[in-house]
Amino acid sequence: MKRNIIYGFSTVAVLLLGFVGCEPDSEFLTETPPTFYTVDNAFSTSAQIDQAVVAIYSQLRDLWANPAEEGWIFVLRGNGTDMFDVASIRRGASFNNYGNINPDNGTFYNIYSTWYQIIAKANLAIYAADLEHISWSTPEEKAYTVAQARFFRAFAYLNLGELFGGVPIVTEITTEPKYDFARTTRVETYQFAIDELLAIENDLPPTTAEGGRLVQGAAQHMLSRAFLAQGIQLAADGDAGAAQAAFNQSVSNADKVINGGTFSLMKSRFGSRQEEEQGNVYWDLFQEDNVNYQDGNTEAIWTLQIDYSAYRAEDGRSKLPYSRTYSPVFRDGAPAHLTGTLEDVGGRGIAQMIPTMYTRDEIYADQWADDLRNSDIVFRRTFIGNVASSPYYGQPVPWEVIYNGSSDAATNKNNQSLCYPVSCKIATDRYTGVEDGENMSNLFRDDYFIRLSETILLRAEAKQRLGDKGGAATDINLLRERAQCAYMVTAADMDDQFSLILDERARELIYEESRWNTLLRMGGTTAVDRIRQYAFWPEAQATLTFDYNLWPIPNTVIDTNKDVPLAQNEGWQNR
Repeated sequence: MKRNIIYGFSTVAVLLLGFVGCEPDSEFLTETPPTFYTVDNAFSTSAQIDQAVVAIYSQLRDLWANPAEEGWIFVLRGNGTDMFDVASIRRGASFNNYGNINPDNGTFYNIYSTWYQIIAKANLAIYAADLEHISWSTPEEKAYTVAQARFFRAFAYLNLGELFGGVPIVTEITTEPKYDFARTTRVETYQFAIDELLAIENDLPPTTAEGGRLVQGAAQHMLSRAFLAQGIQLAADGDAGAAQAAFNQSVSNADKVINGGTFSLMKSRFGSRQEEEQGNVYWDLFQEDNVNYQDGNTEAIWTLQIDYSAYRAEDGRSKLPYSRTYSPVFRDGAPAHLTGTLEDVGGRGIAQMIPTMYTRDEIYADQWADDLRNSDIVFRRTFIGNVASSPYYGQPVPWEVIYNGSSDAATNKNNQSLCYPVSCKIATDRYTGVEDGENMSNLFRDDYFIRLSETILLRAEAKQRLGDKGGAATDINLLRERAQCAYMVTAADMDDQFSLILDERARELIYEESRWNTLLRMGGTTAVDRIRQYAFWPEAQATLTFDYNLWPIPNTVIDTNKDVPLAQNEGWQNR
């Protein structure tokens, strides 16, 4: 059985309530607690500090898997970008109607404040690790605990820099109200993340026995991403020399991961279902018991942990509700031919977030179609009619019928939003827990935070920004060869708008990458241009009448920081 990190932590401090007998009311109401718990005495063992670090793993799992199905997390996962939109039944939850998107939108505050919550937890663990009364079994144990906390702090600032630009850097525990936080520049925010990652890179092990724990490759991957993002901003600031140096560092750190001997792309069948004729190696990557490095998956760098037994026993959040939140609703969009909530239609989908036509079809048009990532077992397009009265009962239902089965254009557009291909990343033909009464809403496999393929894509982009389009094409082809694509790219395909790289990221990392981070870190008008071009509904084209390349600093943050003005990002002033 695999060993993995269990998300849950024991209480670090317990408040002792004394029972007081018959005393005067004034004395009874006087607070005389025998013990005050502070950051200096709440921790008594190194194991408790480790559990504080585990709490960050737990929060990140919930932030990514979104077991509570929170709308703002769907935005974090890509809703409103070129890749994802909402179904007709959820247009009120659109993140593409810029009549409703402004610095007061709660989504921005939720995401901004969540990254600072993670920073606060990391700062607490870092502080507590140096308390004199804490005993560590070895210096290496302490170093690894601190390294994980500092990684999380760096990761949070990298995300904040990509999404919001320069933000206040907080490295100390805040014990009283503070209203004078000052923004750094975007380059400085990236530099803080880089410095943190460089400081702890060698305190992270190459591999671990425990699934889900951070390893050295995770820091090196994030260094590649951070240097790439910093280089883009330096270039935008007019510092071409520093930008080139940053891009070289991005390539160098990616090289450590790609060529270091620990990680490699999976190129042949492996894992729990490798003997089944129907699958392929890309499909294997997303099957139960196949996701962790400890499972023999050498392209898994950092994973989140899902455990069905923990879910049944105590942790109701230990699930991936992807079939529910991401799968289509054929029963509403094509009810004459397809219905139900079983495996044959992708499970019990309610289409909280849908792939745009770009994501589902356009990136596979023409020469790009022949690709394992577009095979029916991976991105299922064949759905067998299961309504007895349908002329397609027991036969594949044509997409022309699914998409355009009505004489009314508006109905067809709605149906197209409800019906779409189903990725093997969000659904399965073998649902765990059905025998225990579970419906087909949840997957109980682990999931990826970092997979080697994204490191390769980061390196490709950095090479292209260095002017090495041939090297970028070679990196893209590492993925295309594994996907057994008929068409391999050349330097001539590497366009100056980076559309080829963005398309390849969409093919390889659908439901995996943080698309907002990717689009916004690219700067310029990349994000808004692609939203206007590829958004599913017309609201984006109608209401996105201004340009931006950062999300706004939430007005709540600006208003409460009363002692130091926080400048609003370009494009969002007075909105």
